[in-house]
Amino acid sequence: QLQLVESGGGLVQPGGSLRLSCAASGFTLERYAIGWFRQAPGKERERVSCITRSGRTTNYADSVKGRFTISRDNAKKTIDLQMSSLKPEDTAVYYCAADGRSANYCSGNARDYDYWGQGTQVTVSS
Repeated sequence: QLQLVESGGGLVQPGGSLRLSCAASGFTLERYAIGWFRQAPGKERERVSCITRSGRTTNYADSVKGRFTISRDNAKKTIDLQMSSLKPEDTAVYYCAADGRSANYCSGNARDYDYWGQGTQVTVSS
């Protein structure tokens, strides 16, 4: 069974930090680019960050550049998203996803991602 499971979400005050983690199982993680997406109620799902299969290339949405950092450990089959200086507008359900179609570059199209986690809630509020 192919699975991605997110963890690490929660409630944090503005300016705080959280580290999200995505654990993969059931497939060869190093063959996939990994994206982090988020979705707030009533809004489109957006790509927050991505990392290519090799880890040589990363990408970030303009809204999170300088605040979020994506990393991967293919041996451990984990992908992390370190989030700092959090803002209320970062509130959303965060998902990790694996892209086997464009594994050597970061796709911004959610349709390119084959596997998705269940999501973890991040709430930034005072």
